[in-house]
Formats: sequence, C-alpha cells, structure tokens
Amino acid sequence: MPSILKWMRRFGTGRILGLLLLLSLLALRVLDPGFVEALRLKSIDIYQLMHPRAERQDLVAIVDIDEQSLRALGQWPWPRTIMAEMVAKIVEGGGTVIGFDVLFPEPDRSSPEVAAETFQGLDDATREKLRHLPSNDIIFANAIRASAVVLGRSGYRVSGSVPTAQAGIQTGIATLGPDPRLFLVEFPHLLQNLAVLDEAAQGHGMFSVSPDRDGVVRRLPVVAVAGGTIVPSLSLEMLRVATGSETVLVKTDPSGVRSVRVGAFEIPTDGKGRVWVHYSSPNLGRYISAIDLLRDRVPAGALAGKMVLIGTSAAGLLDLKVTPIHPALPGVELHAQLLESALTGSTLSRPSYTAFIELVLAALMSVMLIAKAPKVNAGTLFALGGATAAVTLGVSWYLFAGLDLLIDYTFPLVASFLVYAVLVCTNYVTVSADRYRIRSAFSQYLSPELVEQLAQSPEKLTLGGEQRELTVLFSDVRGFTAISELYKDDPNGLTALINRLFTPLTRDIIKRRGTIDKYMGDAIMAFWNAPLTDPNHEVNACEAAFAMLDSLKALNEQRQREVGDNQPVSPLRVGIGLNTGLCVVGNFGSDLHFNYSVLGDTVNLASRLEGLTKLYGVPIVVGEKTARAVRSRFAVLEVDHLQVRGKRELERIFTIVGHADVLGDPDFVELVERNGDMLAAYRNCDWPQALELNFLCRELGKKFGLDDYYELYVQRIRHRANTSVSSS
Repeated sequence: MPSILKWMRRFGTGRILGLLLLLSLLALRVLDPGFVEALRLKSIDIYQLMHPRAERQDLVAIVDIDEQSLRALGQWPWPRTIMAEMVAKIVEGGGTVIGFDVLFPEPDRSSPEVAAETFQGLDDATREKLRHLPSNDIIFANAIRASAVVLGRSGYRVSGSVPTAQAGIQTGIATLGPDPRLFLVEFPHLLQNLAVLDEAAQGHGMFSVSPDRDGVVRRLPVVAVAGGTIVPSLSLEMLRVATGSETVLVKTDPSGVRSVRVGAFEIPTDGKGRVWVHYSSPNLGRYISAIDLLRDRVPAGALAGKMVLIGTSAAGLLDLKVTPIHPALPGVELHAQLLESALTGSTLSRPSYTAFIELVLAALMSVMLIAKAPKVNAGTLFALGGATAAVTLGVSWYLFAGLDLLIDYTFPLVASFLVYAVLVCTNYVTVSADRYRIRSAFSQYLSPELVEQLAQSPEKLTLGGEQRELTVLFSDVRGFTAISELYKDDPNGLTALINRLFTPLTRDIIKRRGTIDKYMGDAIMAFWNAPLTDPNHEVNACEAAFAMLDSLKALNEQRQREVGDNQPVSPLRVGIGLNTGLCVVGNFGSDLHFNYSVLGDTVNLASRLEGLTKLYGVPIVVGEKTARAVRSRFAVLEVDHLQVRGKRELERIFTIVGHADVLGDPDFVELVERNGDMLAAYRNCDWPQALELNFLCRELGKKFGLDDYYELYVQRIRHRANTSVSSS
C-alpha cells in the first residue's frame, strides 16, 4: 500500500482520475446509450443544415396528391380510373419509372360491378351491363402493365388485424457475405396491393420508414425483412427497374450490411441496411399537383427523362415526416431525396469502423492532455486542447462536406473536455520518483546474494545498464498446449502444476549462481555473470541445465507414484537453450517500474536455440561460444549451423550429451568424429556418404539418446537427394 500511495503521488491524483474518467467514457461509448446516440445524431443534423446536398431538378419529380387536388377530385382514395389516367399522363410526359408511395390494398368501391350490387333502383338491364364492364382495378392494372411502374408496400410492427407479412411477388436478391437477415430492419407485418395490381407491376418496394428514437428520419432502409424474406425499398426498386437490373446485391460482413448494389450504383448503408440520406433543401420545383397533371396544366418537358413518384403532401393523409432539414416533410420526398442521392453518388456513409476511429481519437486527445498536464500550465493546456479540437472539427467537416463521410466529432470533443476539466480542477502535481526498496520484490528473480546487496545499496535500482559477457538460458515446457487442454476445467490445477515445476528449476538456477530474469507462461529466462561476476558462468549455466533435467525427471517420477502405476501421467519435458555473448544488463523500464534484465542479440539467439531443441530432438542446444568454453567439462556434439543476424559466417550450434565422464567414452569419441564427417558430407551435398555415416552415427548415438536427431538428418538427406535428382 505505501508503494501504491507513492506511485499515486508521483503520477498525480488528477492524472489518475483523468485516466479513470477516460476509461469510463470509452466504456460508455461502447455501450452507446440513448443520450450518447442523441448527441451524435444532433451533430449530424447540424452538418446537414450547414451543408445540404446541392439541388437537382432534372432527376426526380413528385406528382402530389395535395390539398388542391383533393378539393377538386374528392377525398382519398380516388377511383382507380383516375390513377390509370395519371399513369398514362406521366408516360405521355416522358416519365421513365413511376413509383407509388400510396397503397391499394382493397378493391375500388366505385367499380361498375360494385355499383351494380350496391346501387338501389337500377333496372335489371342496367345492372347487367354494369356487371360486364371492366372493373376500375382491371383498368388500372392494364395501365400499370403498359408502363414501368413500381408499387409500394407498407411494413408494420403493430399487431392486430394486419395480416402477417407475406412476401408475395419477389425481387431477385443476391447476397455477398453473412445472411443479411441477421442485421436488417424487420417488419413482422406487411400490407400489400391487390393481387391483380401487384401482378401487373414491374417492381414492388416498401415505403415504410424507421425514424430514430427522437422521431427524426435520418436513415431510410433500402432493404428490410418481411416475413423472413428480404424486400427492397420503393426507391431501390425504382432504381432497379430504371437500370433494367434483374437483381439487387446486398453486401455484408460480420459487423452488418455494408452496401447495396443495383446496376452500376453502389449505395453504402449502415449495418442495418439503412442509407444516411444527404438531404437537399426542400424544393417545391420537383412537385407537380395531381390535378394539374390530370388537366394538362403541366409545362412541356417537366416530366421528361425523370423518375416520378406519386405521393401526398396533404396533412390529412398523415404522411408528413420530421427530418434534419424540415419539421414536416412529405414522406414521398424522402424517397425522392434518396433517389437523387443515389443517382448523384452523394449518399452519406458511416462505415462500421468509424466508431473505432472515434474511440481512438477520443483516447489520443485525452491521453495527450493527461501526458502534458504536469509539464504545462492550465492556459497552455487549454490552448493545446483548443487546437486539437479545431483540427478535429476541421477534419470532421472536410470528411462530411468533401467525402460524404460521417464522423462523430462530439464524443472525442466532449470526452477530452471532461478529462481536461478533471485535470485542471484537481491541480496536477508532479512528484519525484521513489525508488523501490522492498527486498521481496527482487527475491523472486534474483539470487540471494544480489537481493542482500541491493537491500544494502538501493541506489543501484536506477535505470541504466552496462555491457558484459553473459550466458543466457531459456527453458520452455514441451507440449504445454496439450497439457493445458487436460486442465481446461481446472485452472487452479494447472497453476499448481506450473508452480510445482518452476520451484525446483528455479532452485537449480539460483543454486548455481544464476539470476532469474522472468517467467513467461511456461518458460523461464535466466542469466549468469550479472550482477555478480562469475568467471565460470558458462560451466555453471550448463550445470544448472543438467540439474534442471534431473529435477524434472524426479518430479515426473513423483507424479507417477502419486497416481499409481495403473494410471500413467503425461511426463513433463523441457527444452533448454544456452548462449554466451555480450549483452546489455541493468535495470530496464520506466521511472515508476523496472526490472533487472538483459538485452541483446545473445538473448535472442538463446531463445532461438531453446526453440530448436524440439526440432533436433535433444533437451539442450547451446551456442558455439558456450560449447567452446565447456568442452573440457561436458560432452558436446555439433548438430548444425545457423545464420545469425549481424554475422557473415554461420554460427555452429551444439547439444550437450553428458558430463565429463562421457568425454572418455570410446563410443562418444568415435561419435564426435563420425558426426563431424556426416555434417561435412551433408554440407557438401554428398548424399550417399552422408546417409551411410548417418546410419553409423545412429548406432553410436543410441546410448546417448540421439535417435530423433539422426532421424531428422535421414529425412533431410533423403529430401535433399530427391530434390537434387528432380532438378537435374
């Protein structure tokens, strides 16, 4: 606890609180509660108001069932003959594709056959004539069939008398990636047109919208799910019919929907298949009153070459929507705005990765303030924060206005401002670094002599290092992944096993004047000749390696005795790499925390040698310098040579077969000679000679446990020989 308090005083209470606040804010952004989303959406609204999309009057027109038309033709719904006439007038005026933002779910009540059944006082002859006249729905269907018409559909989420969604006539939907239905907006209920009308149309699209929580329509679904089937929106279906495409391609990734492609148009979407509409200012020039169309009061060319939507702006028909640019925009204009955005390639996009960018930006801005807080005064810190905020706003604005990309600037700015407020209010104070003096902190990885020396002279615990020749050891448990699997339901048992293994191995190292550098999962790193000088560091390191193997053998035998002979246990095995060379040794880390450790290529090679023990099938692999230093005390045998960074010549590597008593063994003496001959033949590509010598070495090496090593060379020789034959 005192050390923690010292660290807190040094680091600064304000900085700690700032970091905690930052982490809390980042977690809050990941959760993305309603008020955070609302702030983000309002910032997007501001951008929309400041920079609406440029108006285009040559792409889309709206035939408006407005108040004037309702006064002239009566209340809605109108007879289908009028709708058929409207379709004909639009086609005559040069409209390319017609989309209905209205629904025709019931038969026309003004059809002749309906009049024949409902009108009182008709004579039988008149009634019979009416029955044989074509229905208004048939007349409307014929007009639809003769034109490029897309009929609308309406999705509902409310239950009641509305029938469960049935997809009916379908547009071809192709997908690329995970199933889009996992992400799309879903409507359990779907209201469609009369079958006779739907069958006549070239396309069918949903005109339902999904406002955000505040009721504002910022995004329109271009594809949705109804009755488990993917259905396109009205605007997307009009685009498909206009381009003559047969299918719509929905592209997804694991985070959701990415885009929708129809013809040559690729429309970016959010993860739920919704398009961020880049609204232009409300434009009455795109509206044509329905009564003006029917009475031929439309200027020539007003519809030529345009996609035409039929909808209503009448307040009584309840199709007015709240948008970022207008509090009561006719719903039909939303589809017109989306069509124009798609046709001009100006739809807004907010890819899934933008949230991560905003998190990183908030973290970077806040961390910069936290890092600078102790070094500058409040005014300078405020200026720094202001400059960063200005850059953030500028980049965000450029991405919106120039690239149609939505980046939320509010979260990074608000997060960094709150962190700044904490930093200023708590008046950061920088304190001097306290040196660690706790003996137990070092006893875990240093020899007892060093612990006592450091306890008496704590000033040595400062950053810095010196270059010294060391012998470095790496040890790693073989097959640790498989062992971990055996303990996947018993993590405490795995921990106990590792501790049980490391205890004797650590004791073997420290007993032979080694210094434990660190434990890395199932691995141990140690070194000799620092901090206390050890003139026999190579020999002591090798002695420790053999002691570790002996301790491991004893541990495996003890584990077997504990469970009995009838239940075999998986023996623990380790690989040990040793290397000698110049290293930088000292206290490395920061002013707040450091470790006594070593750095250098010697360390890297020692780690590499440990990894090679598995390849060569031997428990110990040592570098050339180590082997030369101990060859009079241990039985060393060359196994290969390696290319080492920084050296032009190859580095010879060795294994240690045994102690000094093996040196005089005639078999070992002959093995050293024959092994050298085999390696020479192998390196000279004399494959028959190398193979013959390998078999001889294999017989000599059996008593030294070298079967796997020579089997490796058999495979190498045969492979190289076959390769040579093939290439020739």
